[in-house]
Amino acid sequence: MRLSGALAVVTAAAASGVATAFTSAGPAFVPASKCALNSAVADTVAEDAPSKPKQQQLTRFDRLKKSYKGPKIDLSDEGLDFSYGEFDEAVEATDYAFNRNDVVKGTVVQYDNGGCIVDIGAKASAFLPINEAALVLEQGAQIESVIDIDQERDFQIISEEDENGQLLVSVRRIQYREAWDKVVAMNADDGVFEATCVGVNRGGAICLVEGLRAFLPGSHLTGQLPTEDLIGQTLPLKFLEVNQEANKLVVSNRRAVVEEQMADLSRGDIINGIVKALKPYGAFVEVGGMSGLLHISQISYDRIDDLEKVLQPGDQVKCMIIDHDKVNGRIALSTKTLEPEPGDMLRDPARVYDMAEETAARYHERMEAERKAREEAAKDIVLGLGDSLDDLTGDGDGEGGDSDPLADVSDNLDSLLS
Repeated sequence: MRLSGALAVVTAAAASGVATAFTSAGPAFVPASKCALNSAVADTVAEDAPSKPKQQQLTRFDRLKKSYKGPKIDLSDEGLDFSYGEFDEAVEATDYAFNRNDVVKGTVVQYDNGGCIVDIGAKASAFLPINEAALVLEQGAQIESVIDIDQERDFQIISEEDENGQLLVSVRRIQYREAWDKVVAMNADDGVFEATCVGVNRGGAICLVEGLRAFLPGSHLTGQLPTEDLIGQTLPLKFLEVNQEANKLVVSNRRAVVEEQMADLSRGDIINGIVKALKPYGAFVEVGGMSGLLHISQISYDRIDDLEKVLQPGDQVKCMIIDHDKVNGRIALSTKTLEPEPGDMLRDPARVYDMAEETAARYHERMEAERKAREEAAKDIVLGLGDSLDDLTGDGDGEGGDSDPLADVSDNLDSLLS
């Protein structure tokens, strides 16, 4: 009844142009113009407000897919030498960092692009270029002849990762360090070693020592000059200078030859030689790669006014070693000791050389006899001095010589000091 009455009031108000509003106290009348304004504002706000998208209804398949967690795997440690917990700990403890200059183990898996692919355990395989495959590479060598496939060895990382995660590795740099370690040890031993000549220049030759290039000065090359004929020859050498910081190696062939020759030479030996040069004071004779001095006073017992009339460069001679310096490789020679008769080197050198061994034997016998005579003379002198001392120790009365000849002097000193 009350509802129908309220509807009647609203209808009447609308017909009279007055809007009606209901409050808790009952109906209230609002002007129609104001009611129309509120309605327009409400319509504008409703147009400006964003519309909420309608939520799409999931299908049964989508609901199952969203809730699927994958197949359930039952983990078991049976039959394993380790547990899954131990495996996780090992993975966490493993360092997968690869830094420049690190040395790592790797396996060559294939040849590619003039080099080879190496598995070092990184996220991407490493690459070994041909120029880093070995310390010594022959000209035109291929990677297949230097590195074997499936070969495991040490590699040194020489670059950072590129955009693909690949690293560059080297074998040459490892061999380089190992070669220097060997060279330093060889220099400490100061022994004779052999090396191959691989090149020549104006100052000397280049030799390979444990894969390292060493310089051989021309002045330390015996028996030949640094020409193209020297390339490929194997020479005995000794070190003159080893400087790893400056990457400098200097070797000597003459020092090695002299040491080997000196080990077999002694005073009094007869040797063959070739005259290399003449000087005002004598001749230089090459003996087995060494240079010996034949002084002008040791050529003949007779006086020599013009050396060129006796010897010429290129002459073959026989000499006796009269002295040598093994440390510095110096030899003193003589032909005078080989003369059958004084002056034969000036009159008939061929006779001197033919009878050299026989004359040298007589010379040694004579030298031995003179040595024994000097020893006997020295012994006689010592014995004579002993007799003289015995006479000095005896007293004036001819009694025993046990008294102290300085006793009186001692007494006098005691009296002066008392």
